[in-house]
Amino acid sequence: MLNRIVLIGRLTQDPELRYTQSGTAVASFTLAVDRQRASQSGERETDFINIVVWQKLGELSAQYLRKGRLAAVEGRLQIRQYENREGQKVRVAEVVADNVRFLDRSGEGAPAGAATGGERTQETGRTAPAARYQDDPFADDGRSIDIVEDDLPF
Repeated sequence: MLNRIVLIGRLTQDPELRYTQSGTAVASFTLAVDRQRASQSGERETDFINIVVWQKLGELSAQYLRKGRLAAVEGRLQIRQYENREGQKVRVAEVVADNVRFLDRSGEGAPAGAATGGERTQETGRTAPAARYQDDPFADDGRSIDIVEDDLPF
């Protein structure tokens, strides 16, 4: 069996960083991802996908990602269920990220792309964050996503 998801999109809001009672960091954000094909009416549709990032990678995502930034996420789909205050069962689909790659540059000089820990970037001279836990599935993917600003809800 296989449960693997790769997404490239823009953040709809700044990541929210929280900590569990045991002190584990968890960041969450929503990624706006355009569908490849236009709808029957000829318009491109966008999916808004909830992303959850744990531990150090979550802290780095919250530190460097901002609303509107382009990011690639690799992870697994998780469906969880809970009971809300009205007693109704609610199902939530989200992607639990194993790898997050920052695909564009921020205005603050944060490095674009994930790097292994301790590397200095030429652009800023700063040490890049250690945001990669596995081999990078996006290393050879230089294609960009065409997103029209008017299509974004933010």
